[in-house]
Amino acid sequence: QVQLVESGGGLVQAGGSVRLSCTVSGGPSKNYGLGWFRQAPEKGREFVSAISWRSDNIYYADSVKGRFTISRDNAKNTVYLQMDSLKPEDTAVYLCAASGLRVGTTRGYEYEYWGQGSQVTVSS
Repeated sequence: QVQLVESGGGLVQAGGSVRLSCTVSGGPSKNYGLGWFRQAPEKGREFVSAISWRSDNIYYADSVKGRFTISRDNAKNTVYLQMDSLKPEDTAVYLCAASGLRVGTTRGYEYEYWGQGSQVTVSS
């Protein structure tokens, strides 16, 4: 059973930075495309970023492009999301996900495994 566990969230001021980590267990992370999504109160789940198994395909939502950076370390079975220049509208629960589509995908329904989420709160 593949499991994903996020860490690194918290409270940060606008303009600050946070780095999220997500560790994959139950199978080598290189078998999966990995992604980050977020869900804010009273809003639906939103795609943030995704990365292919070899890190050769990377995708970002327009709302985070230029501010967020996704990366992965398959030796550590971990994917990261570096979030810079944070804005109050980035406040959400951030979820890590794994897809059998190793080339990466932006579509949530193509992810089979999900973490529990990590809260990121950006104060103004």
